[in-house]
Amino acid sequence: MMEEQEKGKKAKKVKAPKTEGKKAVSFMEIVSGEFLLKDFVFSNIPFILFIIFLGLLIVSKGYYAKQLIQDINQTQKQLDAVTTDYVESKAKLEEETTRGNLLEDLSETGLKETTNPVKVIRIEKAK
Repeated sequence: MMEEQEKGKKAKKVKAPKTEGKKAVSFMEIVSGEFLLKDFVFSNIPFILFIIFLGLLIVSKGYYAKQLIQDINQTQKQLDAVTTDYVESKAKLEEETTRGNLLEDLSETGLKETTNPVKVIRIEKAK
């Protein structure tokens, strides 16, 4: 019976995993900057610089996209303004070239509108 109790106690005991030679980085090491002096950091400097470079690329991509959106909006406003001018000019031209306005403008030169319909003259070719 004693042996069964000892086995039960041994089975209940769970050992914490050991960190063989590795220490967890404590909050104080991060605040003081001591973790930067470890061999792990020195051996991985190229990788750390690569990660920093990728971060800079992501930030610059965001600014570039923002600038593109502003350029697109500005170009759209310019296009809308030019389209409005085109529509206004076209309407003005149609108004000025109406039959009544043309008759008024041509009356000063002495030209008058014909009242006779146009006749078509057809010439038959001899075979």
